[in-house]
Amino acid sequence: MNTEWLWLGVGFLGQALFSARFLVQWLASERARRSIVPLAFWLFSLAGGITLLAYALYRRDPVFIAGQGAGLFIYTRNLVLIRREVRLSRTRQ
Repeated sequence: MNTEWLWLGVGFLGQALFSARFLVQWLASERARRSIVPLAFWLFSLAGGITLLAYALYRRDPVFIAGQGAGLFIYTRNLVLIRREVRLSRTRQ
């Protein structure tokens, strides 16, 4: 296996992780019978985004790098907000 095939695999893995978040969100919403965004959505977003950013850096694609970089900020911020909310709810109990 050469480097090009390895990075192609990384790109497809990142895309699969990134796409899995929609399946997770859809299934969670169907179970709840309302639209929700579960923690796993943000975790898959972050994992897929990091993997796709690595692939974009390897490909030296500035458009792809900018898009994934901006997304990582949003996913991380949402995870920080969720963590803060969980901590606050624990202290209120």
